[in-house]
Amino acid sequence: MRVLYIATSFPEPTKGATIYTDLAEALNEAGHEITVAVSEQARNKQRTEMKKERGFDVLRIVTGNYYDVGYIEKGITTLKIPVIMRRGIKKYLGDRAFDLILFEAPPVTNAGLVAWAKKQFDCPSYLMLKDIFPQNAVDLSIMKRNGLLFRYFRAKEKKLLKTTDYIGCMSSANKRYVIEHNSWLNSENVEIFPNTKKLTESINSNIFPMRERYRIPKEACVFLFGGNMGRPQYIDLLCEVIKECKDEKEMYFLFVGRGTDRPKLEKTIIEYDINNALVVENLPRTEYEQITKECDIGVIVLDPRFTIPNYPSRILAYMEYAKPVIAATDKVTDLKEMIEKANCGEWVWSGDVQSVINKAKEMAKSENLYEMGDNGRKYLESEFNVNRSVEILENHFGKAR
Repeated sequence: MRVLYIATSFPEPTKGATIYTDLAEALNEAGHEITVAVSEQARNKQRTEMKKERGFDVLRIVTGNYYDVGYIEKGITTLKIPVIMRRGIKKYLGDRAFDLILFEAPPVTNAGLVAWAKKQFDCPSYLMLKDIFPQNAVDLSIMKRNGLLFRYFRAKEKKLLKTTDYIGCMSSANKRYVIEHNSWLNSENVEIFPNTKKLTESINSNIFPMRERYRIPKEACVFLFGGNMGRPQYIDLLCEVIKECKDEKEMYFLFVGRGTDRPKLEKTIIEYDINNALVVENLPRTEYEQITKECDIGVIVLDPRFTIPNYPSRILAYMEYAKPVIAATDKVTDLKEMIEKANCGEWVWSGDVQSVINKAKEMAKSENLYEMGDNGRKYLESEFNVNRSVEILENHFGKAR
């Protein structure tokens, strides 16, 4: 296959890896010809350029700032992206031939861009649905249901779902939700396309350079929360947890990443003089991998108000390094069922703050952490290997010749 992957985020090799870079690399390694066109933040690059990365062409089209910005700037960038991306793709890739347009949502505003690309290159498209917007914004009280903004973005969402030939959902609950709330869809074209990961060989670490750097006690049970710290991640809950556990010397909480609600954690640590919690900016890939190896428990948190079944991809990094997880989420996600099936950690409803605190304290003293972590690694290998994603696409569009 000759694949044009229209991406929203695709970090450079030195800046890390995601489920999207893993998939692109796996497609390339399987013999497919892949070209990535990614929306690049203005703060990262001054002008559009194309170069070889990870063994294939990556076209970075400067559009505007999308991450770690306010909702107004994010909204403006979202509206600009399709227009600027179309212009860049036509200029740099217009003379190429493709067999498949691969893309993800959000954003939902790319329907026109994908429809144009399908016509331009005369090929089908595959949507990797990673979040359900605008309903998630309604759940978090960012939008009013049936308000002007909601109706606008809901229309964009419907257009996006109609434009694509196949819709890949993250889980069974995800798939059911999409079909039930879009009854006009052909359910045969909606399938499970799980978050998957390229697996590393080394999963154990007997050295602790990152703990030494940040003065984290070697004997402490370290809870790691890595990734975005925005509204969906319910940072208020994490603030309550570290306040209630500030005197638990055998527990330590490490938060790595960025996001609009990150200052809440920093403020709480200072105000309550918390010595067993630390917030760290995004780390280079190798350093984040090392700190993951050195931590004991991976943390997943989602707002309890969600009515859409989210399935956070960050859990894959914890499972990759054989770390048990504590997941405090809403009740509609089927993440709970996966954790129970894999026996790789504990699940708690995020609306019950005290139960989350009690479960964290319980896990810190558990003698089964290694076993749960090992279970998670085995489940990842069998169910979430990136090769599974490649096979799904090949079943639709053909294997490499």
